[in-house]
Amino acid sequence: MSNIAVLKRVEPRRIWSAEEKAALLAEIDAEGGKVRLVARRHRISESLLYNWRSAAKAKAAALGAPAPPAFIALGVVGGVKTAKPVPRRHSSGGGIEIALPDGARINVGVGVNEAALARVLRAMKAAT
Repeated sequence: MSNIAVLKRVEPRRIWSAEEKAALLAEIDAEGGKVRLVARRHRISESLLYNWRSAAKAKAAALGAPAPPAFIALGVVGGVKTAKPVPRRHSSGGGIEIALPDGARINVGVGVNEAALARVLRAMKAAT
């Protein structure tokens, strides 16, 4: 009869909170959907992130939530931007206006989604 060695995990299995999962999924969105980068950065399995993402989509579909809007990248054609600055609007609800060095402006209302705003600002920074 041969000897059999039973190996145990060196470290216990990590239990992720809903907030941690949501933060990692938002980070994937901020990276342009690059699961591999986020997985490597946090030393976790890519498949775990894919599972969380599909579970979140299934939950949203079950709750009848509308699909998130598609992201449209800002482009440059012949040195001229293809998007025009948004005209300034006055609102009684509050908000801020972000003026970029190239003259483009972004008006943001009080209820802005912070993750979406961060993606827009990163895209505009990369385009300049």
